[in-house]
Amino acid sequence: MDLRRAVPRTFDLTAGEGRAGPGSTGFDAGMLLLRLVVGLTMAAHGAQKLFGWFGGPGLAGTAHFLEQMGFRPGELHAVLSGGAEFGGGLLLALGLLTPLGAAAVTGSMLAAIATVTWQNGFISAKGGYEYNLVLIASALAVAFAGPGRLSVDEVLGWRLSGWRWGVAAAALAAVTAVAVLAARQ
Repeated sequence: MDLRRAVPRTFDLTAGEGRAGPGSTGFDAGMLLLRLVVGLTMAAHGAQKLFGWFGGPGLAGTAHFLEQMGFRPGELHAVLSGGAEFGGGLLLALGLLTPLGAAAVTGSMLAAIATVTWQNGFISAKGGYEYNLVLIASALAVAFAGPGRLSVDEVLGWRLSGWRWGVAAAALAAVTAVAVLAARQ
Protein backbone atom coordinates (compact mmCIF):
# COMPACT_ATOMS: atom_id res chain seq x y z
CA MET A 1 0.00 0.00 0.00
CA ASP A 2 1.30 3.44 -0.96
CA LEU A 3 1.07 5.58 2.19
CA ARG A 4 1.45 8.78 0.16
CA ARG A 5 -1.97 8.11 -1.37
CA ALA A 6 -3.62 6.70 1.76
CA VAL A 7 -2.54 9.44 4.19
CA PRO A 8 -3.52 13.01 3.31
CA ARG A 9 -0.72 15.53 3.07
CA THR A 10 -0.32 18.17 5.72
CA PHE A 11 -2.10 21.37 4.77
CA ASP A 12 0.61 23.70 3.51
CA LEU A 13 -0.34 27.38 3.37
CA THR A 14 2.69 28.19 1.27
CA ALA A 15 1.85 25.64 -1.43
CA GLY A 16 -1.26 27.48 -2.57
CA GLU A 17 -3.80 24.94 -1.32
CA GLY A 18 -6.92 26.10 0.49
CA ARG A 19 -6.75 29.66 -0.73
CA ALA A 20 -9.63 31.94 0.24
CA GLY A 21 -9.17 34.14 -2.81
CA PRO A 22 -6.67 35.18 -5.45
CA GLY A 23 -3.21 35.36 -3.91
CA SER A 24 -4.32 34.84 -0.31
CA THR A 25 -5.26 32.07 2.10
CA GLY A 26 -7.87 31.79 4.80
CA PHE A 27 -5.05 32.45 7.26
CA ASP A 28 -4.18 35.69 5.50
CA ALA A 29 -7.81 36.83 5.44
CA GLY A 30 -8.16 35.93 9.12
CA MET A 31 -5.04 37.86 10.08
CA LEU A 32 -6.20 40.86 8.07
CA LEU A 33 -9.54 40.82 9.88
CA LEU A 34 -7.87 40.48 13.28
CA ARG A 35 -5.33 43.22 12.53
CA LEU A 36 -7.96 45.63 11.24
CA VAL A 37 -10.35 45.16 14.16
CA VAL A 38 -7.73 45.30 16.92
CA GLY A 39 -5.53 47.88 15.23
CA LEU A 40 -8.30 50.30 14.28
CA THR A 41 -9.94 49.88 17.69
CA MET A 42 -6.68 50.89 19.36
CA ALA A 43 -6.09 53.72 16.89
CA ALA A 44 -9.58 55.08 17.65
CA HIS A 45 -8.88 54.84 21.38
CA GLY A 46 -5.64 56.75 20.91
CA ALA A 47 -7.39 59.34 18.72
CA GLN A 48 -9.82 59.96 21.58
CA LYS A 49 -6.88 60.81 23.84
CA LEU A 50 -4.87 62.82 21.33
CA PHE A 51 -7.46 64.61 19.22
CA GLY A 52 -10.75 64.35 21.07
CA TRP A 53 -12.22 62.30 18.21
CA PHE A 54 -15.05 59.82 18.82
CA GLY A 55 -16.20 61.69 21.92
CA GLY A 56 -12.83 61.49 23.64
CA PRO A 57 -11.35 63.96 26.09
CA GLY A 58 -8.57 65.18 23.79
CA LEU A 59 -5.04 65.95 24.87
CA ALA A 60 -5.96 68.43 27.62
CA GLY A 61 -8.61 66.17 29.14
CA THR A 62 -6.35 63.12 28.99
CA ALA A 63 -3.48 65.09 30.52
CA HIS A 64 -5.72 66.22 33.38
CA PHE A 65 -6.91 62.64 34.01
CA LEU A 66 -3.37 61.28 33.98
CA GLU A 67 -2.16 64.04 36.32
CA GLN A 68 -4.84 63.00 38.80
CA MET A 69 -3.53 59.43 38.58
CA GLY A 70 0.00 60.58 39.42
CA PHE A 71 1.48 60.71 35.92
CA ARG A 72 3.40 63.97 35.73
CA PRO A 73 3.74 65.86 33.53
CA GLY A 74 0.27 64.87 32.38
CA GLU A 75 0.64 66.23 28.86
CA LEU A 76 3.77 64.17 28.18
CA HIS A 77 2.08 61.01 29.45
CA ALA A 78 -1.04 61.81 27.42
CA VAL A 79 1.05 62.08 24.25
CA LEU A 80 2.92 58.87 25.06
CA SER A 81 -0.23 56.93 25.93
CA GLY A 82 -2.31 58.25 23.05
CA GLY A 83 0.62 57.93 20.67
CA ALA A 84 1.25 54.30 21.60
CA GLU A 85 -2.42 53.47 21.08
CA PHE A 86 -2.89 55.50 17.90
CA GLY A 87 0.47 54.70 16.28
CA GLY A 88 0.62 51.10 17.48
CA GLY A 89 -2.94 50.52 16.33
CA LEU A 90 -2.21 51.89 12.87
CA LEU A 91 0.97 49.82 12.55
CA LEU A 92 -0.96 46.71 13.55
CA ALA A 93 -3.86 47.47 11.18
CA LEU A 94 -1.49 48.01 8.27
CA GLY A 95 0.73 45.07 9.13
CA LEU A 96 3.70 47.43 9.10
CA LEU A 97 6.52 46.73 11.57
CA THR A 98 3.98 44.37 13.07
CA PRO A 99 5.89 43.36 16.23
CA LEU A 100 6.42 47.04 17.10
CA GLY A 101 2.70 47.77 16.67
CA ALA A 102 1.85 44.73 18.80
CA ALA A 103 4.32 45.86 21.47
CA ALA A 104 2.80 49.36 21.58
CA VAL A 105 -0.75 48.00 21.92
CA THR A 106 0.33 45.46 24.52
CA GLY A 107 2.36 47.93 26.58
CA SER A 108 -0.47 50.42 26.62
CA MET A 109 -2.96 47.78 27.73
CA LEU A 110 -0.60 46.44 30.41
CA ALA A 111 -0.29 49.94 31.86
CA ALA A 112 -4.08 50.36 31.71
CA ILE A 113 -4.58 47.09 33.58
CA ALA A 114 -2.05 48.04 36.24
CA THR A 115 -3.46 51.53 36.83
CA VAL A 116 -7.17 51.40 36.03
CA THR A 117 -8.79 48.00 35.68
CA TRP A 118 -6.91 45.45 37.83
CA GLN A 119 -8.57 46.48 41.10
CA ASN A 120 -12.01 45.94 39.52
CA GLY A 121 -11.43 42.26 38.81
CA PHE A 122 -11.73 40.38 35.55
CA ILE A 123 -15.19 41.25 34.19
CA SER A 124 -15.18 44.37 31.99
CA ALA A 125 -18.83 45.18 32.80
CA LYS A 126 -17.56 45.85 36.33
CA GLY A 127 -14.63 47.93 35.08
CA GLY A 128 -12.29 44.95 34.96
CA TYR A 129 -9.44 43.99 32.68
CA GLU A 130 -11.07 41.33 30.50
CA TYR A 131 -11.22 43.55 27.38
CA ASN A 132 -7.63 44.72 27.85
CA LEU A 133 -6.52 41.11 28.09
CA VAL A 134 -8.28 40.19 24.83
CA LEU A 135 -6.52 43.07 23.05
CA ILE A 136 -3.15 41.98 24.48
CA ALA A 137 -3.65 38.36 23.42
CA SER A 138 -4.82 39.41 19.95
CA ALA A 139 -1.90 41.77 19.36
CA LEU A 140 0.68 39.26 20.55
CA ALA A 141 -0.92 36.48 18.51
CA VAL A 142 -0.36 38.60 15.41
CA ALA A 143 3.25 39.25 16.45
CA PHE A 144 3.90 35.52 16.84
CA ALA A 145 1.95 34.32 13.78
CA GLY A 146 2.78 37.24 11.50
CA PRO A 147 0.51 39.71 9.73
CA GLY A 148 -0.19 37.46 6.75
CA ARG A 149 0.25 38.15 3.06
CA LEU A 150 -2.21 41.04 3.04
CA SER A 151 0.16 43.38 4.89
CA VAL A 152 2.71 46.08 4.26
CA ASP A 153 5.40 43.90 5.87
CA GLU A 154 4.71 41.27 3.20
CA VAL A 155 4.82 43.82 0.39
CA LEU A 156 8.19 45.03 1.67
CA GLY A 157 9.45 41.46 1.98
CA TRP A 158 9.91 41.68 5.75
CA ARG A 159 9.51 38.44 7.71
CA LEU A 160 8.95 39.82 11.20
CA SER A 161 7.16 36.94 12.88
CA GLY A 162 7.79 33.77 14.84
CA TRP A 163 8.92 33.02 18.35
CA ARG A 164 11.73 35.58 18.46
CA TRP A 165 9.57 38.44 17.20
CA GLY A 166 6.63 37.51 19.43
CA VAL A 167 8.79 37.24 22.53
CA ALA A 168 10.57 40.49 21.60
CA ALA A 169 7.21 42.28 21.25
CA ALA A 170 6.04 40.94 24.63
CA ALA A 171 9.33 41.89 26.30
CA LEU A 172 9.35 45.40 24.82
CA ALA A 173 5.75 45.87 25.95
CA ALA A 174 6.56 44.73 29.48
CA VAL A 175 9.66 46.92 29.75
CA THR A 176 7.87 50.04 28.50
CA ALA A 177 4.83 49.41 30.75
CA VAL A 178 7.11 49.00 33.78
CA ALA A 179 9.01 52.18 32.84
CA VAL A 180 5.78 54.16 32.50
CA LEU A 181 4.48 52.84 35.81
CA ALA A 182 7.81 53.59 37.52
CA ALA A 183 7.49 57.22 36.42
CA ARG A 184 4.16 57.51 38.24
CA GLN A 185 4.37 59.78 41.28
